[in-house]
Amino acid sequence: MGEFILSDRWRVSAPPELGHLFKNGFMSNVTTRILLTLTSFTAVLFAQTAVPEIPFEAIPNFPKLPPDMYLGEVAGVAVNSKGHLFVFSRGNTTGPAYGASAAQLLEFDREGKYLREIGRNLYAWSFAHAVRVDSHDNIWAIDKGSDMVVEFSPEGRVLMLFGRKKEASDENDGPWTHVNPPRPAVNGQFRQPTDVTWDREGNIFISDGYINSRIAKFDKNGNWVGQWGQAGKGPGEFNTPHSITADASGNIYVADRGNRRIQTFDHNGSFLREMTIDVPVPADAQPWMGNRPGPETSATMQPGSPWAICITPGPQQYLYASDAFPGRVYKMTLDGRVLGMLGGSGRQPKQFGWIHEMACPSENEIYVAELLNWRVQKLILHP
Repeated sequence: MGEFILSDRWRVSAPPELGHLFKNGFMSNVTTRILLTLTSFTAVLFAQTAVPEIPFEAIPNFPKLPPDMYLGEVAGVAVNSKGHLFVFSRGNTTGPAYGASAAQLLEFDREGKYLREIGRNLYAWSFAHAVRVDSHDNIWAIDKGSDMVVEFSPEGRVLMLFGRKKEASDENDGPWTHVNPPRPAVNGQFRQPTDVTWDREGNIFISDGYINSRIAKFDKNGNWVGQWGQAGKGPGEFNTPHSITADASGNIYVADRGNRRIQTFDHNGSFLREMTIDVPVPADAQPWMGNRPGPETSATMQPGSPWAICITPGPQQYLYASDAFPGRVYKMTLDGRVLGMLGGSGRQPKQFGWIHEMACPSENEIYVAELLNWRVQKLILHP
């Protein structure tokens, strides 16, 4: 091994055959860039392993239901400009054990008091997946079972519809199935859509979904603009784009759950970056159900696989993401650096059972919709 001088402060040992990387005892520009890049990458990895726990308090079952009403699996939660809470639950179930309708949209005031049900017995209701509120306080419900996205006015009237439910009278019809190769996506038709977001101009972006692997774009009036994405693991490809949100600049963030990553695009669909959450899991962490995930487990259940994402408002924006195991919420910068984390799997307050959607109206106030615990918790962070 030989010793080479990098600067007046740094030296490195390397085999003599690598001496061509250095000139007169000093690094070449190319070598400098390579080593600085590796050093920065190592620093990021180290930072991910030293993520602090964020102290927080939880208000479980924040929405107060009437005595004769119950939530089912809570698939979605959203907050409007008045602080009203919208909960999209797989409650009010009617029908057989398999294939029953399971979707109910409820509104609560900022104190959690029940106000009303929106869209009772709506034709689009089949299997609740997500709910969002846009900048005009319109309420958007995404139903995975009916393949539809419904926009409601603040008063609860239907404004626009996207997608179409399969006709019940069609012979031998049923749910969409996964086939290989995948069916080509059809403009304006969804196959188990998952979420919706908007850019600064009001363009509409729908993540679609469990069968299709794309982002569909419409203009603010509901006119088809285009799409991007296909099944795969490369940049701009998806394996269950499960949650979607946008920042103040109009960039689009997609929780590519089956690929265990978050992808970022501009509003035209050009790929910007990929982010992964790589934080060590406590040795005693257990999932809410099932065996502890191992290397052979699907990416969806791996630590750091993003199930839900949201971005806070304000001049300094933060991205929050959640995973199913170990059941944590992560606070991140918009370029993917993990700043803190909180919670874990379980059934008690401050524990989570598969967070399916989050609303983050401010940096330190988060609402989480849990599938397995049939509830919404309000979280107050004390960083």
